[in-house]
Amino acid sequence: MPSKSKPLPTADEIAEMATGGEDVSRFFTNQFTVVRPVRRVNVDLTQGMLRELDERAARLNVSRQSVIKTLLRQALDQSDFRRTPSKKLSRNKILI
Repeated sequence: MPSKSKPLPTADEIAEMATGGEDVSRFFTNQFTVVRPVRRVNVDLTQGMLRELDERAARLNVSRQSVIKTLLRQALDQSDFRRTPSKKLSRNKILI
């Protein structure tokens, strides 16, 4: 008969254990992603530009926002020769 594993404690329960001096390191993997703050912006685009973006997004099967971000990153990398190109782009060499 298979043994049932004990459910993991909630974040509050882990915090209580840590406050009580208990070692809670077993609940952490030290594998995480740093999330930088995101600022929303509004950009006015012509209907033709939107159509082109949507066509590209459909062809690549990604969102319009992904296409805009990728194209903007490429343009910024190309326009600033003093700066090292984005590691992500240079590693993946994504050209849209």
